[in-house]
Amino acid sequence: MTSTQPTSEKRSPVEIWQLASRALTGETSLYILKRILQALLTLLLASAFSFFIIQLSPGNFLDLYRQNPQISAETIQQLEQQFGLDKSIWEQYARWLSQVVVHFNFGVSFAYQRPVSEILLERIPNTLLLSFASIVVTWAIAVPLGIIGAVKQNQLLDRVLRVVSYIGQGLPTIITGLLLLFFAQMTAPLFPVGGRTSINHADLNRFGQLLDVLWHLVLPTLALSLTSYAGLQRIMRGQLLDVLRQDYIQTARAKGLPEYRVIYVHALRNAINPMITLLGFEFASLLGGAFITENYFNWPGLGRLILQAVQAQDLYLVMASLMMGAVMLIVGNLLADIALTIVDPRIKLSEMN
Repeated sequence: MTSTQPTSEKRSPVEIWQLASRALTGETSLYILKRILQALLTLLLASAFSFFIIQLSPGNFLDLYRQNPQISAETIQQLEQQFGLDKSIWEQYARWLSQVVVHFNFGVSFAYQRPVSEILLERIPNTLLLSFASIVVTWAIAVPLGIIGAVKQNQLLDRVLRVVSYIGQGLPTIITGLLLLFFAQMTAPLFPVGGRTSINHADLNRFGQLLDVLWHLVLPTLALSLTSYAGLQRIMRGQLLDVLRQDYIQTARAKGLPEYRVIYVHALRNAINPMITLLGFEFASLLGGAFITENYFNWPGLGRLILQAVQAQDLYLVMASLMMGAVMLIVGNLLADIALTIVDPRIKLSEMN
């Protein structure tokens, strides 16, 4: 009597290893793995450099306690031992790095007396929300205006747009933020300028809470976008003009294709590639701009947290904030590279540095 085979087939360890190897040998997987290894080395060097630069500042967080006559020297000594401030700089860095690598523990904030990871989890989503909103608004303004400028080259509209872009490039975020604060004061109480939500936020329904957050997001987003769009608009215009001069565009026009199809299908697809490459760098500049914008508009994000931590000499909170900012920049550049290959399949990740 023959035994029946089970319907479900079990894979051997060799077959599982072969499947995993095939998945890892894919071009995208290998590229992501390479970038992760590069990122780890970058973060290690950045953490060491940042840690020792922070230590160059005179004093530490406990200087405020030393100035208080009600706090005894024994209490200050206990706090130094608790935070590891009684050890050398190398020992402090090695202790902090080992906690991060082994336990993913960034330490305890001196000022907040809370785990640093909890504070970051509260602030990072706000910074990501502000940066993402600014990127969407910036591209929604820069790309159409750049296309219009290229199509209407040297006409009145193109010249007006170029003048506006020159003015936009000449206005740093610090000036744009001040102008928007002045505008908010003139139109008060139309635009809120403090925090992420209103006082009655908890009393609103879900849709009302969403609108409340978006309304608080308007001015900070504009402060970042008005500075960023001008450069992108000029790049979009220049790239599209270069593509429109190519032979294959002239051939497409000679074949009788509609002008909108020549511009928006054939030309724009190739002109947009450098813009996507700049996306990662734009994300980096937005984080730098958010440092100023978040303080102007009291937006509870990572940039404002870093400034407060530096002022309070909160060592572990500063280090964790800088590392999270570096991770966000690395991830932004990686996503920009992957998006570039999706938009243009001719570009291979294996050929990118």
